[in-house]
Amino acid sequence: MWTGHPIHTFTLKQVCAVIFGDTLLFFHADKLDAHNPILKSQPLRYNDPSMHDIKPKIIVICGPTATGKSDLAVEIALFIKNLNQTEAEIISADSRQVYTGLDIGTGKITHEEMKGIPHHMLSIVDPLDTYSVANYKRDAERAITEIHNRGNIPIICGGTGQYIDAVIFNQSLPEVAPDDKLRAELEPKSIEELTEIFHNLNKDKDGNTQLHSVDMNNKRRIIRAIEILKELGYIPPVTKDERFNVLWIGIDTDDETIKNRISRRLDSRLQGGMIEESQRLIEESKLTLERMQKLGLEYAYIADFLATAGTAADLTEFKTNLNMSIWHYAKRQRTWFRRNPAIHWLMTGDVNPMATEEIKQRAFDLTRAFLQ
Repeated sequence: MWTGHPIHTFTLKQVCAVIFGDTLLFFHADKLDAHNPILKSQPLRYNDPSMHDIKPKIIVICGPTATGKSDLAVEIALFIKNLNQTEAEIISADSRQVYTGLDIGTGKITHEEMKGIPHHMLSIVDPLDTYSVANYKRDAERAITEIHNRGNIPIICGGTGQYIDAVIFNQSLPEVAPDDKLRAELEPKSIEELTEIFHNLNKDKDGNTQLHSVDMNNKRRIIRAIEILKELGYIPPVTKDERFNVLWIGIDTDDETIKNRISRRLDSRLQGGMIEESQRLIEESKLTLERMQKLGLEYAYIADFLATAGTAADLTEFKTNLNMSIWHYAKRQRTWFRRNPAIHWLMTGDVNPMATEEIKQRAFDLTRAFLQ
């Protein structure tokens, strides 16, 4: 039974926690009988009052697109494995990499790039289906529980800030079903038009503007907010429950470097068959032009390109406009994450092996201190 020693003095592989009713018992792993069913892996109950202030550990790798988050997450996972023989597993936090078949266009990590590290939340949803923040929160929480029950460390890695915050802070999310008819009506409108609709709806019974935390630079978020306002009449406040012990690592770079990386990455994906991948999915009835528009960014631009003759001039314009849109998206990601004072920011350079190695070492130092 727990003797009162702080839980952080043990590794996850040294201690097993078992919940009997309202009692939380701790056992040394070398004292356990693996054949005893009562002592087999039990699900972590993050909101159980008996857990007190004991918080499971999670590492988050976040930041704008095209900064090398996926590679860094794999390197940290390998470092953890070599550090104390504890395994780490990566949970993707990308709102489009959850879809099957959208591999080249989203830059989904390949099997080789994973370097043997287990990855979760990739290719789990049909691209014709919608997948909400609430869906992600539910599925990611299940993955986190399973990883912790294996005695491993979860690493959440991605650039979809709303996904990450929903999980880490256990945010309450309004249970309002998608309204496809309303979304189809709002989709063609500009951000300025949507903002006006939002502000007209976001008033209390006395006509006063209500507080909200909606990202008014994100079209999809505004449409979702309008959907909620029409159903509930208000935007529910976001409540937070900091149930995890989190190491936040952010990776970013200067503006010119990120623009260059975005451009090079787009060229690489085009050469790798990004447009052809989408065309094949359409031919196989796994994707539609309408659905691609809703997926946004690369897929919205590919949908427009496929709907025309697709000349060389069209391709040049396609690349120019898409590069600019991705850059604007990167700036929105940066704004989102910079609000979090807990993030340890690591600044990278452009194609500089020494700088890359320095970033890795700083990330390793943070990880080592966090796990001790």
